Amino acid sequence: MPTLFRFQFAPYSIAAHALLISAASLFSVNVSAQTVAKPGKAGDSVTLNFNNAEIDAVARTFASITGTNVVVDPRVKGTITLVTEKPLSRSAAMGQFVAALRLQGFTLVESAGLYKVVPEADAKLQTEAVAVSEGTAPGKPVGNQIATQIYKLNFESANNLVAVLRPLISPNNTINANPGNNSLVITDYADNLRRIGRIIAALDVANATDVVIIPLKHAIASDLAALVTRLLGTAASTAAAGQTDAAFKTTVIAEARSNALIVRASNAAQLVLVESLVEKLDQPDAGSNGMAGNIHVVYLKNADAVKLAATLRAALSSSVAPAAAPGTAAAPATSTGGQIQADAATNSLIISAPEPQYRQLRAVIDRLDARRAQVFVESMIAEVRTDKAAEFGIQWQGPLGNANNGVIGLLGSNFGTGGKNILNLAAGGWNGTAAPGRGMNLGLAQQTNGVYVLGFLANFLESSGSGNVLSTPNLLTLDNEEAKITIGQNVPFVTGLFTNTGANTAGSVNPFQTIERKDVGLTLRVKPQISENGTVRLSIFQEVSSVASESANGPTTNKRTIETNVVVEDGAIVVLGGLLQDDYTGNQEKVPGLGDVPFFGNLFKSEARARKKTNLMVFLRPMVVRDAQSTDRLSVDRYEQMRSGLDKAQPAPSSLVPINEAPTLPALPAKK
Repeated sequence: MPTLFRFQFAPYSIAAHALLISAASLFSVNVSAQTVAKPGKAGDSVTLNFNNAEIDAVARTFASITGTNVVVDPRVKGTITLVTEKPLSRSAAMGQFVAALRLQGFTLVESAGLYKVVPEADAKLQTEAVAVSEGTAPGKPVGNQIATQIYKLNFESANNLVAVLRPLISPNNTINANPGNNSLVITDYADNLRRIGRIIAALDVANATDVVIIPLKHAIASDLAALVTRLLGTAASTAAAGQTDAAFKTTVIAEARSNALIVRASNAAQLVLVESLVEKLDQPDAGSNGMAGNIHVVYLKNADAVKLAATLRAALSSSVAPAAAPGTAAAPATSTGGQIQADAATNSLIISAPEPQYRQLRAVIDRLDARRAQVFVESMIAEVRTDKAAEFGIQWQGPLGNANNGVIGLLGSNFGTGGKNILNLAAGGWNGTAAPGRGMNLGLAQQTNGVYVLGFLANFLESSGSGNVLSTPNLLTLDNEEAKITIGQNVPFVTGLFTNTGANTAGSVNPFQTIERKDVGLTLRVKPQISENGTVRLSIFQEVSSVASESANGPTTNKRTIETNVVVEDGAIVVLGGLLQDDYTGNQEKVPGLGDVPFFGNLFKSEARARKKTNLMVFLRPMVVRDAQSTDRLSVDRYEQMRSGLDKAQPAPSSLVPINEAPTLPALPAKK
């Protein structure tokens, strides 16, 4: 258990002085008479002379000097040497004591008026001293003790400063960043915290300049912004427009409407460099002299050059057509003053127009040549089918009269067809032309003239079947672009037939058939349109077809089709439609009158029942993919899903069949 020491000096007396001198000789301590007389005043001075004294004994002495309570942790062991040449104040003496403890790996912390001598590694968990600095002003931790300081930063990133300041913190203490309010939380000795505060104050300054707008006279803002950014190299920012650049790099953004550059430089020298580059590059075309007829080539990044050229020509022709005066005919459209041609091979536009008109066209082109969002469409077709059937029937046949005297009649019941019919089964069962029906069959035969004849047949059958079908056709397409996916077979259908008929067959005409092939399977055709509020409008055509049976006239197909327009939230699931079908069929054959008799009437009837339930639903989920990162995440997710499925489908190892590996997809390379 920790040892608690508390000493209070009595007023000055000879006995007390002798007692104190005796204690001083024991612990090698020299204390002035002034300290003995008035130990509680701040102005008292002491002279320290500890030579290889136990730490707990020195702690007892400082408890008596300061008049406070001191607790020594049981883990604190060892000796200490502390000597001063001149008398010191009590606070300075306490500082000397804490400094000596630091050299031994221990320290002194204060908690609720109680001083504790603990290992340095545990001090950060027991100290109560917490200071907060506003802005970059250092806090005010006092004494040579461990304290916690919170530094709130205004300009520099807290995460960036952690790497800079961590080597300056003692190994047993901590430094952490809080990105939420951009602050640092540091626990260390008070003197080091004051030094850290001065370093933070020097680093937490605003380096970036104010935003500067540079209007352009001749060059196009979008072209010049990209060129200046490349010339600046690593000093330029790669942050997207509208986002904060925490690294204070130079940012150059094109403002198409006013044909100007918006610049925020990392420092004043960088701003001067940008302005100098813009001034040198913002020059009229060589040899043009400001005259019309300048030819410009604009390479497109996303739009289709042929379609965009047609759109721009239509916009120019409509914008220059003069309005007709009231009561007069409309004037014919005048020349646009420039021409726009598309080069499909390089996906570029060739524009012949004067500078003012070219700048207007470039502003429109920059807006239309933006990266278009994409839509990933998942279509889910879920079908659950349940079939149940039950049959029960009893048939019997028997002769009336004696066979030796001739047969005078037959009596019995006969239900169903094929193997269910007792007469057909009796006649064709022996030579295999007829077989009993499905289920359990119970028959009795009697011998007539040496021949066994089937005279009784009972049939019992109960069957059930179920099936789950799930199809998930997926496709990715651009906004406002139709996409189609077909999975199935190309089945032939006979549409015509010709043969030689009649007596006149002298010709060489050969019989032939005309065949039309149609896709049978699953077809999904969708055209998405993304709205500004995040919803997706979809024009959908979905078809599921299959070949049911073959007949003399050709195959018969089952077909389920949905064609609709819906509006769906991004990533939400919507049901397009479906089929809920419940069919019941019942068939009963009986002998009139006898079949209605309770219980015994079952000997004179045959009954079959069947019920078929089909639940078919079609669901759809669109997901908007707006950038390359989203596309990459989606592709990697689907790739890994397919790869894991192939890995699980590997054949079991076998030495008898030495083919133990199936094809698998390779792992994606790690990104740099």
